[in-house]
Amino acid sequence: MPLLPSLRRRSWLPLVLLAAVSCGVTSASGATPPARPNLVVILADDLGYGDLGSYNPQSKIPTPHLDALARQGMRLTDAHAAAAICTPSRFGLLTGRYPWRPRGPADGTGAKAPAGVTNVAPWGPPVFGPERLTVAGFLRRHGYATGCIGKWHLGWEWPTRDGQPPRTGPDLRSNIDFTRPIGGGPTARGFDTYFGTDVPNYPPYCFIENDRTVGLPDLPTSTEFETPGPKLEGWNQADILPELTRRAVRYIEEAAGRGRPFFLYFPLTSPHHPVVPTAEFRGRSQAGDYGDFVVQTDWSVGQVLAALDRAGVAGDTLVIFTSDNGPEITRLNNAGTKNVMPVGAYDRVRQYGHSSSGPWRGIKYDAWEGGHRVPFLARWPGRIPAGTISAELLSHTDLLATCAALVGSELPPDAGEDSFDALPVLLGGKSRRDAVVTRSAGAARAVRRGEWVWIDAPASSRSEPAWWRELLGYAADAQPGQLYDLRADPGQRHNHFAAKPELVQELRSFVGQIEKTGRHAPAQPR
Repeated sequence: MPLLPSLRRRSWLPLVLLAAVSCGVTSASGATPPARPNLVVILADDLGYGDLGSYNPQSKIPTPHLDALARQGMRLTDAHAAAAICTPSRFGLLTGRYPWRPRGPADGTGAKAPAGVTNVAPWGPPVFGPERLTVAGFLRRHGYATGCIGKWHLGWEWPTRDGQPPRTGPDLRSNIDFTRPIGGGPTARGFDTYFGTDVPNYPPYCFIENDRTVGLPDLPTSTEFETPGPKLEGWNQADILPELTRRAVRYIEEAAGRGRPFFLYFPLTSPHHPVVPTAEFRGRSQAGDYGDFVVQTDWSVGQVLAALDRAGVAGDTLVIFTSDNGPEITRLNNAGTKNVMPVGAYDRVRQYGHSSSGPWRGIKYDAWEGGHRVPFLARWPGRIPAGTISAELLSHTDLLATCAALVGSELPPDAGEDSFDALPVLLGGKSRRDAVVTRSAGAARAVRRGEWVWIDAPASSRSEPAWWRELLGYAADAQPGQLYDLRADPGQRHNHFAAKPELVQELRSFVGQIEKTGRHAPAQPR
């Protein structure tokens, strides 16, 4: 296991990628940009900072297409998801609002919900309403065609036959009326078209196109899927990623010929479990089935990039690649039966010498860096210099404000409260963002400013294996909060919470201020 000691001895090159979120319009210097580019945002699911070769020289997973994308564009080494778990992260990306903020009428509740946006369970309702402006809705207002292909996981308004809340009954059937349109999904939140699955390990086990299921998922399931529920006859989870990839390619081919800019949001279902690489990708990595599924994810990205080339629009398209959070405690799919074999991010280090989190502590769910510091790449030929690296701070919530810069417009005062324009970063300048506040899968928040990060909880939300803590030298810590110097201590081993109360109070006061004002980013002038 040569990788493990090296995590202590070596300073791991934090090469992550930048996927800033746009470019165009007027630069900070006032220069006039070219015509508005197309925008393709590819969001991997549970892909870690260290899973790509361009980030991790010791990676056991070949990712040639993503490594080429990194060479052709810009990589950001300090990019953060809005949260360390699926639904809140996607909410932050699409709305420019921190998901830990209380929810209100525009976010799908009649009264404030202090917990903010939490992960949507099977059959769960939308976490935000049509009043909340999304990246798709904003770009559609400015003449873009907008399409979403892939995993939604932001809730739906499922129609039921009995008027009761959606459910899967004891007989593993459901009261959902699959003959009727489903409300509250992507086409009700700014997208012209949608094709995908809600969540690959949630029922119903079928595709959804726009606001209807593709076929009637009326067969019960029991043990073959992780969460029992209705499925479509012949449904095979290994077919999901190939079909989504074909649909994304088709969308590009059709949108490229329509004479208007397009926005494709492509939230992949991989390498999230079920980990189901198809036959041609098995054995392609040295990190087990998970590594093989990452190889297939890389292939999917390559198909999208090739489609842009064939359509003749690669030079007019800003491509962004990132991940929704850190790596998961994944499970292998055991020959189509219920996922029972745990092979998680920590186990991959021990079994294969591959660190999905790279040099960072933590995984998906955690307030530690490994839970939310993610790969982030941006390519726009002729505008973003090839092979560049930026260490500027960026959050997924910055996508909306950067899109406003992209089209030369401003955001409404009630939108993108925590979204900063990242265009200056893409042009080689400094970030306008002074800090970032991310959230674990629970209530813990990580407040980052400068090199310091304060976590307002005594421990992260996902405990580490004892063998891992011993190997990496993580001592027991009874302090009521956590404070780390990431420049000196990227592994977050040395807690300065008790030693620096003034700094803790400064960061606590900062959070209190942006809670009180209801926004972090300055309101754009009207």
